[in-house]
Amino acid sequence: MSEKMIQVPTLSELTSKGITPEILFWVGCSGSFDERAKRITKAFVYLLDKMNISFAVLGAEESCTGDPAKRSGNDFLFQMQALANIEILNGYGIKRIVTTCPHCFNTLKNEYPDLGGNYQVLHHTEFLNNLLDEGKLKIDKGTFKGKRITYHDPCYLGRANNIYEAPRELIKKLDAELIEMKSCKSKGLCCGAGGAQMFKEPEQGKKDINIKRTEEALEVKPNIIAASCPFCNTMMTDGIKNKEKDNEIPVMDIAELIMKAKKI
Repeated sequence: MSEKMIQVPTLSELTSKGITPEILFWVGCSGSFDERAKRITKAFVYLLDKMNISFAVLGAEESCTGDPAKRSGNDFLFQMQALANIEILNGYGIKRIVTTCPHCFNTLKNEYPDLGGNYQVLHHTEFLNNLLDEGKLKIDKGTFKGKRITYHDPCYLGRANNIYEAPRELIKKLDAELIEMKSCKSKGLCCGAGGAQMFKEPEQGKKDINIKRTEEALEVKPNIIAASCPFCNTMMTDGIKNKEKDNEIPVMDIAELIMKAKKI
């Protein structure tokens, strides 16, 4: 990544200058606070900056979408969090949101409309794939040529929203060899974070779900495991560490792959 410090504007800063950004980048809790996920955030911001995309973040005005509360059964807390966010978003007149987190994506896209929050919400893999198709994003196809990359489908991107092809098309455009696990697309296997396994000890069983998923990935002998969700990245990285393969097989977000292949 470039050593140049990238200035990330907040929506309030741009609004005070009378500027309306093309997109609002919804960072999410993981992308804001988790050290590994911050690298995914920085990779996507790097790409936005290099392509001169007009964007902004909410900064301190961004709060949790309410997804964890809703999934754990606290709908009252979810509605409180969602309505607070909707008030801010509608106050700024937000129309288009891009996020690197499928959990945020699913909640903003599918659950906010019932509470008065109607926006065009894109996952960053859709957004980047569109830019590549339009010729606005240029990549060096030699960066990953010959690399075997397997892709793990996040539950809230794939089975919840039927977005399977955008991340795969990005991998193919890198001129890498996309190799599928036996459980993929609509029959994909959850890494565990869709079931909140990041936040608690797993239930008693024969094997942790992220270990089982990691074993499926290792079966296809990849050079890289690609993901497009910060939760999935954490769970798969933990699985690779468990198998003592962390020095051999990196787990990378699609944005990080594209960043490495971006033509300067």
